[in-house]
Amino acid sequence: MQDKQDQKQLNNPLHGVKLADILEFLVEKYGFKELSLQVNINCFKSNPTIKSSLKFLRRTPWAREKVEQLYLQSIK
Repeated sequence: MQDKQDQKQLNNPLHGVKLADILEFLVEKYGFKELSLQVNINCFKSNPTIKSSLKFLRRTPWAREKVEQLYLQSIK
């Protein structure tokens, strides 16, 4: 059973990548203005900071999923 779980993690491109690293990458690549157009959430529009965005994304699974999907598209 453990081998199956390990294999799933090996195939998961987000395994071992911190949310903070994902967000910093996206902000560096797009900036908050473009990021807010890509992922329509207020934490990227209204006085955005890495810290406030992380707090929101950690508490909001649907928004975190959108950010992770954008990250996966951006690194391909």
